[in-house]
This record gives sequence, structure tokens and C-alpha cells, in this order.
Amino acid sequence: MSKNSTIVAGVGMIKFAKPGASDSYDQMGAAAIRDALADAGLSYDDVQQAYAGYVYGDSTCGQKALYHVGMTGIPVVNVNNNCSTGSTALFLARQAIEHGIADCVLAVGFEQMQPGALGSHWTDRPTPFDDFDSETDDLVGNSQVPLALRYFGGAGKSHMEKHGTQLNDFAKIRAKASRHAANNPLALFNTEISEEQVMEAPMMWEGVMTRLMACPPTCGGAAAILCSEAFAKKHNIPTTVSIKAQSMTTDFPSTFEAHDMMQVVGYDMTAAAARQVQDQSGISIDDVDVVELHDCFAHNELITYEGLGLCPEGGAQKFIADGDNTYGGKFVTNPSGGLLSKGHPLGATGLAQCYELTHQLRGTADRRQVDGAKTALQHNLGLGGACVVTLYQAA
Repeated sequence: MSKNSTIVAGVGMIKFAKPGASDSYDQMGAAAIRDALADAGLSYDDVQQAYAGYVYGDSTCGQKALYHVGMTGIPVVNVNNNCSTGSTALFLARQAIEHGIADCVLAVGFEQMQPGALGSHWTDRPTPFDDFDSETDDLVGNSQVPLALRYFGGAGKSHMEKHGTQLNDFAKIRAKASRHAANNPLALFNTEISEEQVMEAPMMWEGVMTRLMACPPTCGGAAAILCSEAFAKKHNIPTTVSIKAQSMTTDFPSTFEAHDMMQVVGYDMTAAAARQVQDQSGISIDDVDVVELHDCFAHNELITYEGLGLCPEGGAQKFIADGDNTYGGKFVTNPSGGLLSKGHPLGATGLAQCYELTHQLRGTADRRQVDGAKTALQHNLGLGGACVVTLYQAA
């Protein structure tokens, strides 16, 4: 069956903010949508379907955000897939274009978050994380540490035990994120910090994680307009950036059967999605120029280098030491500053990654620009679980 090419017609994003310092979720979503429409040179009347992603909110929050922009009666689908929600909305929008269901589709993500560690709002029923929590209790214990820190700190600890990774390797990743974010006016944190400052930050898990190695709770919104190539030509939209391949994976038996925290946080989901994208596109990971990956913790960035195949298993420490994760290296990783510096509004994160990579491939990323970027890889992960990997290419 022939498939339509999927063009990224427009992208929009607002500056991320701390909880309590942002507009309401609907206003943030609407602002991102307006920016994406303006970027594409389209009106809301041109949009045939919309997918709205958020994690913390009541039903039909998507409609609340979209109705500020227009009320045209189109299908609006609300999406919740934990931290990979934004990319899940993008995945559904891309499917609609690729299979000819629609010619112009909007994906929007937003999140109005509360301060502090993530937690469940439903305490009268089983949580989707029961099995994850049980495995984490068995593997790392340390119940006084918030769960998200135990998940990803535990994964980093597993890597340290397997491969000799040191705490300062995670600190180097966080310092790199700050150097990149210093050039991103839309990032929450723009101040450059050193490896030493990261190491000297308050210890959240002795020998495993300091406070600066974790991303902050953040509010924000981002959006993308996808269209078919025929629609783009009809509306004089440049076909500069397209989605060449995309894969979503969920958990495998190894998530729990391997009894390894790296698997609990989705290492096999990441590896499988990366392989599928390479198989779909025929494009090797070695041909990728720029990467936006899910660095909710510095620890997850490190293990994701290996999961995506940016370096061999056990090779992350050398990959970091050689500078292959930054400008002048093999793969410029998180030029936006990533979740660690840009912030992580759950529903918006995947679409903010799309925003960054679209500008990189257009050559419009200003001081963040990766020279000669033609191929880009996006990785967005949510526990519970789902992983979306997307491969973009410039015309």
C-alpha cells in the first residue's frame, strides 16, 4: 500500500515556565497552536483533525484549548500517554496523513503542572505503576526517595554497576545541557552551570544523584501542523522537513523479567523503536546529525545514548568524554537544552522536541544551529509505558 509523505508544515512553542508562573493550560495550548498555524501560513479552518496531549487535567481539555482558536466541528482526540504524550499525539497525526485519512492535521501538547514530585491524583484504585513500583522496591529499595528518582536513579546505578560509570559522567551531561540552553530563549533555565556545580548541588540519593541531575516540573505548550505533500504544494507550503519514519513501542516482558532498572525505565522500548525506525527508513543511525532525546534525568540521557545506538552498550562514558554528544562531535544531542534545562511539561515535551528539530533542519535554529543538519532523530519516553522515536529529514 502506498503511503503519503508527511510534511512538517508548521511548528509553535511558548517559553516554558515554573508552576504558578504560567498561563492556564488552555491559554498555553492556544498560543502554541496560533504560532504553529502562523508558521505554516494556514488558518484553523484548514485543519481537518486535531490530537491534543496532556497528562494532568480533566477530560476534553483539548477542546478547551482548541476552541480559543476556532470551533469548526472537526474531530478532536484527547491523548494521555504519560511523558510521551506529545509524541503520541504527533504519532497519531502522522498516521492520519500517511494513510490518507486527512491532509492537514494538528498535534498540540500542553501541561499546567504543580510544584514538587509527580504523583497520582487517583488514590482509590490501582495505579498503572503498581508493577513498576514493586520491581523498583525489590531492586533498589530506598523508599524515602521519590519514585521517579528511584526509577531513573536506579537505572543510572545499574549502569554504574555494569560499566563503571561515575557520578561525574551524569554531571557532565547536565553541564552540557546548560551550555546548549544558554542559546535557547524558550528554555526555562538559560544559565550555564559547570560540572563542579552539578556535583556540589544537594545530594538527593547518595552517590547516585544530585538535585541538578533531575529536570524541573514545568508548564508549557507546543504544537505542530502536519500535512500531505499534495496539500503543501496546493497551499504553497515549503516541503523542507518531512517525517521519514516513526515508531511507537510499549513494554516487553523484559521490563520486569530482566530484573534490571534500565529495563524498568524502558531501555528495550527505546532500542526496539530505534531499530524499527532505521528499518522503515533505510537510514542508519550513523547518518543522524542532531538528536533530541528524553533526558528527564541525566541518567536517562546516558543510558539512551546506548539504547538508540549512538554508541555501543557500555560506551556512554567514552562517548561523553570524547564530546560526541555536543557540537563538534558525532551527534549533537539536545541542542535545545533538553528537559534538564528547557523544562518538561509532560504533554508538551514531545512536540517541543519536534519544534527544535524542525528548526534545526530548516537551518533556522539561530545560535543553536547544528551546521549542515539534514537528518534528525527524536526520542520521547513515558513510563507505564510508551516510547516514540521519530526520524526527520530535510529536503
